[in-house]
Amino acid sequence: MKDTPLLQMKRISKSFPGVQALSEVSFELHEGEVVGLVGENGAGKSTLMKILSGVYAPDRGEILIDGQAVRFSSPKDAERAGVAVIYQELSLVPSVSVMENVLMGREPRTRWKTVDWREMARVSSELLTLLDMPIDVRRPVEEFGVAVQQMIEIAKALSLNARILVMDEPTSSLSEHETKQLFDIVRKLKGKGVGVVYISHKMEEIYEIADRITVLRDGQHVGTATAEELPSEKMIQWMVGRKIDQFFPSRTPEIGEELLKVSGLTLPQPGMSGVNLVNNVSFSVHSGEILGLAGLRGAGNSPLLGAIFGRYGRRPRGDIHIRGEKVEITSPPQAIAHGMAYLTNDRKASGLVLPMSVLHNMTLVSLRDMTRFGWLDPLVEQRSASAYRDSLSIRTPSLRTEVSTLSGGNQQKVILAKWLMSEPSILFLDEPTRGIDVGAKTEIYSLMNRWASEGKAILLITSELPELLAMSDRILVMHRGEITAEFSHEEATQEKVMAAAM
Repeated sequence: MKDTPLLQMKRISKSFPGVQALSEVSFELHEGEVVGLVGENGAGKSTLMKILSGVYAPDRGEILIDGQAVRFSSPKDAERAGVAVIYQELSLVPSVSVMENVLMGREPRTRWKTVDWREMARVSSELLTLLDMPIDVRRPVEEFGVAVQQMIEIAKALSLNARILVMDEPTSSLSEHETKQLFDIVRKLKGKGVGVVYISHKMEEIYEIADRITVLRDGQHVGTATAEELPSEKMIQWMVGRKIDQFFPSRTPEIGEELLKVSGLTLPQPGMSGVNLVNNVSFSVHSGEILGLAGLRGAGNSPLLGAIFGRYGRRPRGDIHIRGEKVEITSPPQAIAHGMAYLTNDRKASGLVLPMSVLHNMTLVSLRDMTRFGWLDPLVEQRSASAYRDSLSIRTPSLRTEVSTLSGGNQQKVILAKWLMSEPSILFLDEPTRGIDVGAKTEIYSLMNRWASEGKAILLITSELPELLAMSDRILVMHRGEITAEFSHEEATQEKVMAAAM
């Protein structure tokens, strides 16, 4: 390792109206090193990396690459200096080819100034072969799964000759096997001298891949240490400013009446005769119960919840009973009218209206209850939203704040507030803690326990097995659209659940 760091960010400060996002934060990265950058949502991680990538200019402080001061006025400046960022939301254009995505804006030209398609295919193929992903680069990106698209993003970064690679929650949509493949790639890049900044809320990943860990809290640098010197308990304390005595809060379940019963539910795969996303699934869930739905990606648990909630119209077959009464649900409004609520697994695409305020996102489902003589009553709307903001401890400068500016954990709580305002008795929670920090996770676990103790039935999908095992009173395991096993809380282990899922 060279004495001079590959990257130094010294005493970086950045403020936005009403918010001090960063206050004199320093950060270092060496060649061939992975530094895990961790902190709660809103700690300043994204702001720091946006300054590094030229999206924002710092108010104060300096950036040095190889000991030389640099100043970026745009992302292009950062790219030219060897900085590449892979964001959690991939920036690919699905409808165009892999090779066009890899070299977009930097297409090789023939001597006649036309695009050299042959050279484009050669360069992009070489980059993807280097990443153990020898695919047909002429095919559209949308034909490939998320794991391959993640590798296409990395190939795009390598095509920039990136020496500093920032990876923001790169495994949020990857399976365990795909995550291992990604880590193999990261280790290869380390061997070539690339410095990697790895941002993740998954602590086990940080400890597996990071050489050193830097912790931010409330826009300030709390500390940096090697992974060996920073046990997980200490890292959590650095992140949240206190000890978390019980990561998964305990609860004694009080199981009541059957609220939801599903019989023989089948959801055909569109355009594929004889193939079902969900195949003849039957189960029930009771008042006060948290029912976990386990399965590998593509097992059918998310389509199952979507089918019950009416997202697929009349396509599903089977029977649904609520409190013993048979009901027909062919649309989300019908599901809501029957006391259901559905937190989907992609808060930005289907959970929030990002340009709208916190207030208007929270009241979106319940506007009809806030009208008088057909007119919305702003005082009732404000009062309802304020009550849920306080009850869920949503941290926002104002209810009028644009929801896109909130941290991931607070955005998730805005969605929960939106659904709770409809006073549901059955809650579908699909990846409720994806992409949020450890402090916000414990808050959501406590809320789930509170809702269950109030008599709500909760169906939980999570890709984090410890979360599923700790929070579920009962677990159903799915594989290829069918239920393959059922375990009580006491019976369930990681090994049993994984065996049934595979």
